[in-house]
Amino acid sequence: MKNSANQNQLILLRSLFKGREDVFALRWEKTNKSGYMPAYFYDPYMYRLHRQKGGTFKDYKDKTYLKLDDYQLSKHLSGEKFIGIYPLLKDNTSWFIVADFDKKNWKEQSKKAVESCREFNIPAYLERSRSGNGGHVWVFFDKPYPAIKSRKIILSLFEQTGVFSIFDKNTSFDRLFPNQDYLSGKGLGNLIALPFQGNTLRQGNSCFIDIETFIPYKDQWEFIREIRRVSVYHLDEILKSFSKESYEKIVIEDSSKTILNTGKLVIKLNNSIVINRNGLTTPVIDFLKENLNFYNSDFFCKKESRKKHLANQSFF
Repeated sequence: MKNSANQNQLILLRSLFKGREDVFALRWEKTNKSGYMPAYFYDPYMYRLHRQKGGTFKDYKDKTYLKLDDYQLSKHLSGEKFIGIYPLLKDNTSWFIVADFDKKNWKEQSKKAVESCREFNIPAYLERSRSGNGGHVWVFFDKPYPAIKSRKIILSLFEQTGVFSIFDKNTSFDRLFPNQDYLSGKGLGNLIALPFQGNTLRQGNSCFIDIETFIPYKDQWEFIREIRRVSVYHLDEILKSFSKESYEKIVIEDSSKTILNTGKLVIKLNNSIVINRNGLTTPVIDFLKENLNFYNSDFFCKKESRKKHLANQSFF
């Protein structure tokens, strides 16, 4: 009976948390450092000879990615390993999108994110992260969906409903997974920790929680069995509605009169400057965030921390 239950759990896990199956990542810890790296198959003896000649694992050629199979997933559920999955598929689609929240107000903002998704009839679910100090808001699709579309929908939805502002440096919203619209060809894209790792689950983390009480659901497997997936058709309809709501003119105005009219961007001048994000391209947004901020040590520390985090995931 135990083996049957475990097999059912594996089937459920694979059916819901679908990422790339030809590769996965493993979490490592050493002294005060930790991170993830792709899991490889290689001959330890031949690698040892390579090391003796001054080589490194990065430049060792005779290695291949391990596939994410039931054996590896079983190790994750038991707590022997901690697996990360790569959501962005080779065709730049994904089976889900996840919003990552951390910092002290992660509960408030993640709850708002779930409610905002549900306002648009998008089922969303909150998982407490591995550390217990953050949350992941999951949205699952009924078919693989282009990451460039899902990311645009969620970011637009969050901004329209006031979950966060792109100019708010104190927001607990950190990033989306997938964190790229397209694979660059130089890596695997960002990974996300697979829920239900045995050790963290026993601590009440890495599991789904109620957005009102923030208490884990008693039967996690029964809960995820009832999770609903949003249809890609519905997502396309939302994307179309967002496009129709975009401003058709560029208008710069003070509180009483129009100063400039040249296209799709609206800029309002008052005691503050309000810019409509729908009229901005990603490079322009990045420029504004980078150059129109007063120096803030927390912002730059987080920026450097993210660079180091991405460096740990440069995927040899």
